[in-house]
Amino acid sequence: MQVGTKNRLRWGQLPRHVRFAVEEILGDRVVAAVSQPGGYSPGTADRVRTAGGRRAFVKAASPAQNPDTPVMHRAEARITAALPAYAPTPRLLGCHDDGYWVALVLTDVDGRHPATPWRADELAAVLAALESMAAALTPTPVPEVPTIAAHLAEDFAGWRLIAEDPPPNLDPWARAHLDDLVAAAEHGLTALTGDTLCHVDVRADNLLVDAAGRVTVVDWPWASRGPAWLDTAMLLVDVRLHGGHDTEALLRRLPVIADVDPEAITGLYAGLAGFFTDRARRPPPPGIPTVRAFQRAQSEAVLNWLTERLPS
Repeated sequence: MQVGTKNRLRWGQLPRHVRFAVEEILGDRVVAAVSQPGGYSPGTADRVRTAGGRRAFVKAASPAQNPDTPVMHRAEARITAALPAYAPTPRLLGCHDDGYWVALVLTDVDGRHPATPWRADELAAVLAALESMAAALTPTPVPEVPTIAAHLAEDFAGWRLIAEDPPPNLDPWARAHLDDLVAAAEHGLTALTGDTLCHVDVRADNLLVDAAGRVTVVDWPWASRGPAWLDTAMLLVDVRLHGGHDTEALLRRLPVIADVDPEAITGLYAGLAGFFTDRARRPPPPGIPTVRAFQRAQSEAVLNWLTERLPS
């Protein structure tokens, strides 16, 4: 389930001065733009081509679409500019920031999102790429990013908030295990230590696979410092959501996760489930009407998994 945004801006809807700034970064006039599906940003997400044939990827937004999106774009610009050339990520060509509109101009990746439900070959390629990426980004080449524990501390309080005010439609198993879920999420947060630069939001719509099977990881605003296994473990949430694979068997056989304390993995998933469950019951954020349905689906998928991992 990748619903994505339904009201994304297009290149032609950007203010003229923003389009001109992008063209200055590219050094040529944009003559074609194709909006990309997937994701939840209400700003632009366009593959563009200039008169001279140069290609790039442009994402732009202002607070009018969503007040948080320009902040995320600024963070992504800082992080992407600092990523080493050997990282499997797009390169930042330039950034326009006039204090209201923020536009990122990135190298265009000639690839597509992995198919969901996940194909075995694409899943294997992505898992291998994440393992290689974790090794390449340890120690973190961007030391200014927050730790995972600091980044996720508020999100992992989801079960505690739910326990204080349980919604009437709360999953019966979750209601019966609220104390266990609160404790597991708190333990999971303390286990998220390490010196790897982690993406923190790995799922199919933040990945591109080219014709040769090479994987590129896109959209880096949430990057934080944490354990080398984190991005792989978080990808398996997306695999679990879409079905078709034994995620427990994957956990056991993946080298980057095989030796990790199982309670740390369970704690991570408990924290994520609490975040998804708590957020899904809230009104949708401005300009992103579909994200709550996606969080609800993620909550159901991870809760189902936790029934296997937490003591009954």
